[in-house]
Amino acid sequence: MKPKVFIARPVPPEVESYIAQHCRYSKWAHHDPISHEELVKELADAEGLLTAGGRVSADLLNHAPRLRAVSTMSVGYNNFDLDAMKARNIIGTNTPGVLDDTVADLIFALMLAAARRVTELDSYVKQGQWKKGEGDRLFGVDVHHKKLGIIGMGRIGEAVAKRARFGFGMEIMYYNRHRKPEAERKLEAEYRELKDLLRHSDFIVLMTPLTPETRHMIGQAEFALMKSTAVFVNASRGQTVDEEALTRALQERTIFAAGLDVFEREPVQPSNPLLSLPNVVTLPHIGSATKQTRDEMAMVAAENLVAALQGQTPPHVIPELRQDS
Repeated sequence: MKPKVFIARPVPPEVESYIAQHCRYSKWAHHDPISHEELVKELADAEGLLTAGGRVSADLLNHAPRLRAVSTMSVGYNNFDLDAMKARNIIGTNTPGVLDDTVADLIFALMLAAARRVTELDSYVKQGQWKKGEGDRLFGVDVHHKKLGIIGMGRIGEAVAKRARFGFGMEIMYYNRHRKPEAERKLEAEYRELKDLLRHSDFIVLMTPLTPETRHMIGQAEFALMKSTAVFVNASRGQTVDEEALTRALQERTIFAAGLDVFEREPVQPSNPLLSLPNVVTLPHIGSATKQTRDEMAMVAAENLVAALQGQTPPHVIPELRQDS
């Protein structure tokens, strides 16, 4: 008998058709997230779960006695209780690679928008405030030929570096857990210790995964090291930044501007002071949000799940859940 799968998010028809070829399945057909109670009911007899950002906790796993594999339609997996999954020998997979260029495009959009004050000045024009002869009141900062510091030189970091180096003539510096000799050679990137990178970069892009070590990795001390003309961009996870410290840095002009696709609490609350600051560009966590990329991510996630349930090694097993880890 085919294994039973639950699809916890709407997926494209071709993805659903692929799963149907290999599995029995039920699905959540609504765009609102499924409740914990409903998910518990669906997982009572499911062997596989296809999700996208939903919390997979020890409590949830206790209600899923037959579950063998969980596949997320995302790169990040900080929503997985890895210890609980490992204790139950549950395979976990994600979708790295397919979204790299799409996210890198968005990061560059944030860099440009924050540096040249695009959203701020868009509102300025639309509100009828534009007058002749305003001169340096409308100045931004250049992007081309500046120094870019990348914290977390993974696939997306390298895609950003490629755009910066060969499209904008930027000088690339990076900080990473491990040196990347190939990136250093191909992208003329220079490894720097974190404090050194923060002091010398004109643009700082944070692209680290969220782990206990990276939570609030960038806070008051780190912002104090940055140039007053620096632009800070976060497209990793909101919890990697101390938001209160970021708010103060922007209010006090410790740094020039920021571009954010992620926040400590999502969806961001209207009372969040970052939303009232003119020198920050705020987006609703849309790094991979194009139809083509999201459809490809859903198919990769489905292929991972089917492979796991068929006893194969999926292409994208989460490192901490590999059998040899």
